[in-house]
Amino acid sequence: IDFKGVNMVINYDLPTSAVEYIHRIGRTGRAGHRGKAVTFFTEDDKPLLRSIANVIQRAGCPVPDYIKHLPKLQSKQKKKLIKKPLKRESIRTTPECFLKKAKRKMKTIKENMKEKKKVKEDKNGSKLQTVSKS
Repeated sequence: IDFKGVNMVINYDLPTSAVEYIHRIGRTGRAGHRGKAVTFFTEDDKPLLRSIANVIQRAGCPVPDYIKHLPKLQSKQKKKLIKKPLKRESIRTTPECFLKKAKRKMKTIKENMKEKKKVKEDKNGSKLQTVSKS
């Protein structure tokens, strides 16, 4: 899929390889346009940073020295991380108070539906009783 006019990509999880990083950020700056990519990483992601930093540096972008000097990832470790990426908690952009409010609203809706169904069943039951008596 080619999305026109994408000028920024945000990676909330670090890609597992330089190739995957290039693919993700390739959505920006198409056809000679400028684009930006922001990638968040944690301490656990540090082993993967160096290969991505090399790609960034070859493209002419600045890379902090501490990332350049991170130890190289051994091929066994790399394969392991690609096969089984780090488990992460889900990221929510909705404030907790809104989630709680929505949950309460859904609970109320379900209760109201149950009540309406019960009333409907009672009406149908009473009609059936009158029908069966005559």
